[in-house]
Amino acid sequence: MDKPLKILIVSQYFWPENMRINNMVEGFIAKGHEVTILTGQPNYPESQVFPEYRKNPDFYSSYFGAEIFRVPMLARGRRSITLALNYLSFFSSASTIGAYKLREKHFDAIFVYAVSPIMAAIPALVIGRLKKSPVFLWVLDLWPETLGAVGIIKNRKIIGLVGKLVSWIYNRTDYLLLQSKSFEENIKNYCTKYIAPERVVYFPSWAEDDFSADVATPSDILERDDSTFTIVFAGNLGDAQDFPTILRAVETLKSEFPLRWIIVGDGRVSNWLHEQVAARGLDNVFLLGRHPLEKMPPLFAAADALLVSLKTNEVFEKTIPGKVQAYLASGKPILAMIEGEAARVIEDAGAGMTCNSGDSDGLASIVRSMAALSPAQHQTMGASGRSFYFENFSKDKLFDRLEKLFRHARLRSKDGK
Repeated sequence: MDKPLKILIVSQYFWPENMRINNMVEGFIAKGHEVTILTGQPNYPESQVFPEYRKNPDFYSSYFGAEIFRVPMLARGRRSITLALNYLSFFSSASTIGAYKLREKHFDAIFVYAVSPIMAAIPALVIGRLKKSPVFLWVLDLWPETLGAVGIIKNRKIIGLVGKLVSWIYNRTDYLLLQSKSFEENIKNYCTKYIAPERVVYFPSWAEDDFSADVATPSDILERDDSTFTIVFAGNLGDAQDFPTILRAVETLKSEFPLRWIIVGDGRVSNWLHEQVAARGLDNVFLLGRHPLEKMPPLFAAADALLVSLKTNEVFEKTIPGKVQAYLASGKPILAMIEGEAARVIEDAGAGMTCNSGDSDGLASIVRSMAALSPAQHQTMGASGRSFYFENFSKDKLFDRLEKLFRHARLRSKDGK
């Protein structure tokens, strides 16, 4: 029997923040491995440190038996400058205070959950060098391209400097794990050193088991209504999700047939959404706020279709939002106002209907078409997506693959390779 691994997870975001890395930790603990987490204080997406954490931080020092080391950092806030300081404070604090807190520990592998910001990889590299442990970087966002795509930084010189930092990080990472096959070209542009092909690995996201399991109880936040076509959007409410275009489609369809739009989540445009829904008199749009992950499968079961949207640009077209896997696993039809890799996955799966990003008329059109299908056709479409999910994004298959990579890297490290 293989010896359990000692794994360090470095992530700016972790439980009680609702992140997929939480599920990875659960998975590796269930396999018998010893997992340690280096993270910050929970403040996403509310932009302020969670009150429940402030009240009792000791309660959040372990997760399913994994030990959590938290470092001080500034909360995200609502402005670009506070967001930048949030990024800076985590990687600097984790690289120093975090490294000190972990001084007595040894690790077989260090795994970086690399959603923005990419600088979260720096403490992993520092600790990896100190511990002589291989570092795995799971690339979930393309930097510096993402910064320009979402308008956080517009100055080309600054973006160029960030690009040099990204190059520095990639060239010092042992394994680059790519959430999308389309990332490879961008990644290699920043790798000035030769990286062996086996160290650049396609490693997509998965959905938590809750989404693929049978739903035993009805939703307590949304009642099923067979007389009304129900669309659910769940996730981050940010600029990239293009809610202005979604609301235009809502207005187009408002009086055509019974239709309700359910929006669940929180983020930087939450206040704007509440204001716009009220100002436009959109009484068929329901903003339900943020809810824990376990509430989502029953909510999805109460829907007729699930909505995913993303603005278009070269970066976003190469990205697969994590909710796509959750939607596929749930066995519900998908409405996608999205382009590129994510649209290809949904179309290949036969899991729903797509239109171009930013196309409110296109979104209205696919909603009409989806609503016109019979329940049996909806069921067939959802089942096709679910089957595609298990074939391509199964959590068990992905975790087994990652575990093998960890063991292989540990052997290489011991051999001095």
